[in-house]
Amino acid sequence: MNPFQSLADYEAFIYQLRNTFSAIHRSTLVVVRRGATIAVLSGELEFAQGLRLKVRERLTFQETPGRIREYGYEIWQYDQLLCWYDSQPHPNDPGLASTHPHHQHIHPDIKHHRIPAPGLSFERPNIPFLIEKITTPD
Repeated sequence: MNPFQSLADYEAFIYQLRNTFSAIHRSTLVVVRRGATIAVLSGELEFAQGLRLKVRERLTFQETPGRIREYGYEIWQYDQLLCWYDSQPHPNDPGLASTHPHHQHIHPDIKHHRIPAPGLSFERPNIPFLIEKITTPD
């Protein structure tokens, strides 16, 4: 099943994440509808060893399948920001062209050190990819 077939399907997908991924210890994710076809997803997923995924997505279901309009994902361990992903375009950075506008911010100089993020998309849920990144050692 494609969770982007409808807003109701995406809500069901989000609210079943703890049943689907045993590594999730706690979820505060909430889908807030902003009309019949627009929604915002926000909250956190908590994992072992103080790892957290902070999630913000703006979604549209005006066409089928739905899609993510923009996003921001932060990975924390306790009080340290490890990295973040966002969809803010940086068209003048040729190093990001391969996955434009999807990219990851990493240390050092986390605000300005950006690398391509080939696992992210506007057309499918990104959370499974991010859970795998968090729970699979390098």
